[in-house]
Amino acid sequence: MVATGLAVFDAGEARPSQQSLRGLDWLNFLLAGALAGLGPFVVVYLASRHWRQAEIGLVLTAGGVAGLLSQVPGGELLDAVRSKRCLVALGVAMIGLSAAILAIEPSFPLVLTAQVLQGTTGGFLGSAVSAISLGLVGHTALAERLGRNQRYAAIGAFTTSWLMGVLAYFFSYQIIFLATVALAMATLLALSQIRAADIHFARACGATSANDKIERPTRIARRSVYASYPLLVFTASIALFQFANASMLPLLGETLQQDRGSSLVFSALIVVPQIVVAALAPWIARRADAWGRRPLLLMGFGALPIRAVCFGLVSDPAALIAVQLLDGITGAALGVLTPLVIADLTRGSGRFNLAQGFVGTFAGIGAALSTTASGLVAENFGNAAGFAAVAGVALIAFLMLWTFLPETKATPLLAATRA
Repeated sequence: MVATGLAVFDAGEARPSQQSLRGLDWLNFLLAGALAGLGPFVVVYLASRHWRQAEIGLVLTAGGVAGLLSQVPGGELLDAVRSKRCLVALGVAMIGLSAAILAIEPSFPLVLTAQVLQGTTGGFLGSAVSAISLGLVGHTALAERLGRNQRYAAIGAFTTSWLMGVLAYFFSYQIIFLATVALAMATLLALSQIRAADIHFARACGATSANDKIERPTRIARRSVYASYPLLVFTASIALFQFANASMLPLLGETLQQDRGSSLVFSALIVVPQIVVAALAPWIARRADAWGRRPLLLMGFGALPIRAVCFGLVSDPAALIAVQLLDGITGAALGVLTPLVIADLTRGSGRFNLAQGFVGTFAGIGAALSTTASGLVAENFGNAAGFAAVAGVALIAFLMLWTFLPETKATPLLAATRA
């Protein structure tokens, strides 16, 4: 094994330059910041311009549907295209264009277009960063690299969120989207620092990396991906997890509005987990190599039902913020381990990105259904019942993972597929 200072690489694999690795650090930081500008600020901005709730809901739904529909095609495209950097550049340009539309001409047709553009990037942008990471460092060093990615992304997200909140307070919401355009341009600059020659084409799609010069690495059949037992178990667990997790803060937001109306508390609930992710993600990555993936996945999944039960019982703002630390543990674990487990299962298959799109589709469906289902329960039986229902679904996800998912560190998809 050969040490580079940032990670340990397989002796037989090409070692990326420090310039490329640092460029990837900044790419994660700046990309998370740009995406933060197109998060919850959009709703507040459109409401401030006297948009009706139905119009806001429609454009947000259109963006969400575009994200869902682009997951599998985006993964397929990432496996097929040699230049992952070009796809990232395209996605970042789409984010910048969406932000510019919101800042300059927020009419309904253009904002609808902007939300669809931004939603579509969800089908390939995050997966492309994981693919570049795998192509740069290889499978052996991937856990550490993903931990580093998560740390920089978390720092970028909470730093930019606070900065944009200050800009909106002193100037206007419009300046947030102009700042997002600037961040998109900076993100493209960071991307340019990653050398194309350092990204191994075959490794970046989970194929055998013996020869980087071939035009099309050997790939297994698509149906083998969809029939992989451990991948199906993992996908179902993630879908149930997102079904439980996505409605947690909306439910809590309704409770806070009813009892306290404290926007400061809600902001802390968003930012505090990011600080935990930044601190914890590298440790998760190191332990994933030492302990295996499964114990840490169970830790991340297990924190969710505990958090849901506590939110149903606790009302003090300080206690709520303390409970929200659990979300940071979950975020660090799943942020590092989701692409890592998929890389484990697809190692040698050439279908890493297709599998990412497959898992991402069902995760998105779970998240999309979450707020509607929990909202119906809360409306009919109260918020405490809503949190109880969320905790039940989260517990099912945990038990499914515990019972049916094997350790994936040495479980490639081909060996794990059941006839």
